[in-house]
Amino acid sequence: MSETRDKIQKEISAYVKNLDNVIKSTGLPVVNDQKTGNPIWVGVREITLRYQFPVKKVSKFFEGLKEGKLLATKCQKCGTIYFPPQDDCPKCRVSNLEWIEMPKEGEVIAFTVVNVKPTSFSHYSDYVVGIVRISNGVNVLGWIKGNNVKVGSKVKLEVVRREPEGYLTYVFNVV
Repeated sequence: MSETRDKIQKEISAYVKNLDNVIKSTGLPVVNDQKTGNPIWVGVREITLRYQFPVKKVSKFFEGLKEGKLLATKCQKCGTIYFPPQDDCPKCRVSNLEWIEMPKEGEVIAFTVVNVKPTSFSHYSDYVVGIVRISNGVNVLGWIKGNNVKVGSKVKLEVVRREPEGYLTYVFNVV
């Protein structure tokens, strides 16, 4: 994992050094985009974010991932299912919603191929992100794996370990 991260850091450093050289030689914070050749403005601030936020009220979601399950919450009063899960129903203003396991089957209703990636995902090949309508009617955003993804493609949910980060997450595989 650290070898991949080191490689990414070296690539980023080389890219930033090249940007600095172009800016110094031209006197303008404008460079040509590597993919399109179009001019782009270069901001002079670098930001690295590492953040934390409390998940105590939805920690069962992460326990579900460990068991290979995708969990959501359901309001016992109005029946609304929430994904991502939440502890309170904004419609009924009640707390402590019921935990339910999401079905694994669904259908792609929208998708896009991501080829211009944020830096933190730059080590991945182009990938597909889409909205899948799960068989219980809930729409879930996630990565979609498989060839020839189309609106209407049938998919099946799978919990996987995303490398190199090692995080448990879910993906949809075209069936």
